[in-house]
Amino acid sequence: MSDALLEDLLPAAQAGEAWALRAVYEQLAPKVLAYLRARGASEPEDLTSEVFLAVFPKLAALSGGAAGLRTFTFSVAHARLVDDLRKRGRREPPVAYVAAEDPRQSPSTEDVAVEALQSERIRALLETLLPDQRDVLVLRILGDLTVDQVAEALGKSAGAVKQLQRRGLLTLRRSVENHPDGVTL
Repeated sequence: MSDALLEDLLPAAQAGEAWALRAVYEQLAPKVLAYLRARGASEPEDLTSEVFLAVFPKLAALSGGAAGLRTFTFSVAHARLVDDLRKRGRREPPVAYVAAEDPRQSPSTEDVAVEALQSERIRALLETLLPDQRDVLVLRILGDLTVDQVAEALGKSAGAVKQLQRRGLLTLRRSVENHPDGVTL
């Protein structure tokens, strides 16, 4: 959704109109979910819901229009992710999923394998980056945030965000060029 369309929805969402809140959620939630998945959240769908449960009550006081909403939403998402990572660091590892015991239908094994392979390749590439570089690139690419919005979300200067982005992209380029399988994004 373009910022202009999101800008048009914002007054109705700030007034608590259900249809506008739904439209805002439907437009921003996939990007928030992608950000949380890319950063390795344990339950990205649950965290996405938590993000919007925190954002929607504060919409009436939000300033900055559509850009302010996107920045605030990804700031909350980043905070929830940090909380999740800290919580997992203090807990025992989760019990492994046993597919044979799950009676639900699932996609074909081939589809799952291809998706997992692609996700793992991307995650492996992201793991070659420093954490700050990874945060900046994921917010810029998946979150579709501007440099200034990323800076505000992460509490850094715009210049620092630009440098982190540049260095991260250079690191990714070297990783892709040096990968024996010729990994492509």
